[in-house]
Amino acid sequence: MDEPRPTHVDLAASFENSGVRDVLRELDETLIGLEPVKSRIRETAALLLVDQARRQLGLATETPTLHMSFTGNPGTGKTTVALKMADLLHRLGYVRKGHLVTVTRDDLVGQYIGHTAPKTKEVLKKAMGGVLFIDEAYYLYRPENERDYGQEAIEILLQVMENNRDDLVVILAGYADRMDRFFASNPGFRSRIAHHIEFPDYTDPELLHISEKMLASQNYRLDDGARAAMRDYIAARRHQPHFANARSVRNALDRARLRQANRLFNEAKGPIDADRLSLITEPDIRASRVFRGGLDVDRLDAGRATGQAAAE
Repeated sequence: MDEPRPTHVDLAASFENSGVRDVLRELDETLIGLEPVKSRIRETAALLLVDQARRQLGLATETPTLHMSFTGNPGTGKTTVALKMADLLHRLGYVRKGHLVTVTRDDLVGQYIGHTAPKTKEVLKKAMGGVLFIDEAYYLYRPENERDYGQEAIEILLQVMENNRDDLVVILAGYADRMDRFFASNPGFRSRIAHHIEFPDYTDPELLHISEKMLASQNYRLDDGARAAMRDYIAARRHQPHFANARSVRNALDRARLRQANRLFNEAKGPIDADRLSLITEPDIRASRVFRGGLDVDRLDAGRATGQAAAE
């Protein structure tokens, strides 16, 4: 005999038991700033919890469309949020596995006739039960090339997004203006995307906080001079070519660690303690080409600076 349907649900208990609180807490701890993004993720979690409650009470419902578009500049945490979203959807039972498959155009589009379909289908097979994250998705569509095979990949993706939306979530990512043009040229995608989430650039203080967290995770730290230099670095780097938010900060710290290691080798006259091995100083930051005008100046100096380590 079938058990009677419940007449009430406890959303607070569902929130606790599902593990959604843990995912949202990890999102807050992992990502600095990005409050609009975090708010949209919390709203999506609430929608899915209510959808589950409606199912339990026998209310008419269908699987919500969960395909998404993440727009923003590089280094703003889109891939990290996609990972958390995959975990969230898995905990709530909307995908079976909760894994993330990250691809670009080259993973989907072939170079000759008959090559694209098997490549795209293989990627989709790997992604089933989880989330497929397509970075720089606008490169799938190249109208200037009559012999481009991207349209074939798009048609396969659209079909699977519609027919398998209870077992696969697709997230398209890229620059906002290019994604707008992509959606205008491919209305089938726009109609299947339910959630458009914009990722703002980080502020200078947020990037400084991110830099210190990155270093702390590797047991490094900035001294006072290095912290001031890093603050100046961020302000200058933002206005130079190819700025990529947290990614540019990570590159800068990698170069600073390289300079620190070289400095320690040149200065060492005996045993070195853990504090010196862990400390990034002002010269380790100030040596960056960013303080000399950035990439363009570095290109001009390339002939004279052969062998000198490039500095982000």
